[in-house]
Amino acid sequence: MALSVEKTGKTIDEARQAALQELGVPEDRVKFEILEEPSKGFLGFIGGREARIRVTVLELSPLDKAVDFLQNIFRQMQLDVQLEKKETEEHIVLNLVGEHLGILIGKHGQTLDALQYLVNLAANRGIEENRTHIILDVEHYRERREETLQHLAHRLAEKVKRSGRRIMLEPMNRHERKVIHMALQNNPVITTYSAGEEPYRKVVIEYRRGDSRREAGGRPERA
Repeated sequence: MALSVEKTGKTIDEARQAALQELGVPEDRVKFEILEEPSKGFLGFIGGREARIRVTVLELSPLDKAVDFLQNIFRQMQLDVQLEKKETEEHIVLNLVGEHLGILIGKHGQTLDALQYLVNLAANRGIEENRTHIILDVEHYRERREETLQHLAHRLAEKVKRSGRRIMLEPMNRHERKVIHMALQNNPVITTYSAGEEPYRKVVIEYRRGDSRREAGGRPERA
């Protein structure tokens, strides 16, 4: 149920300001209803009536919740950040643009992944079905990271073909492991799989011969 309050004041504006102060939200997040207009009454004071209004907080969309959550963080960190939004059928991409935003990325995007997780929690709070999936990016870092991982995958695949020895990469998140798997999925002499447990799960690249996966203690999942 939407939160609402009723307030009175000598003027409509006075009642509105009192309501906003109690609710603690900006004016663009509420709906105003005038229940009674103010009246001065007889001779300007006898039987006068104050203004009475009802103010209702508007329900926020998941995107609005996500943006609010991020803006609160940026204020706390004193960061000047612009948000670029792109919506698709599957997800919403929020690309953060500004200066000195490397702190939001972290090593190999670990901080960005953690922030994205929190943003999705905030956006979908109270929602059980049809949850909104939000991808968080900083200056298109994820796109550049994917290109780097694709080049790395092909370079290491060539190294495996020359040496005949498997290569185990450093731990990666699920999305980055998928990029490696997809980059090499059509290679006729190379196979990839994931080994280990989260958050230390790694991609293994090896020559496609027999089933040597058990030697590395891995499992043939592709992510």
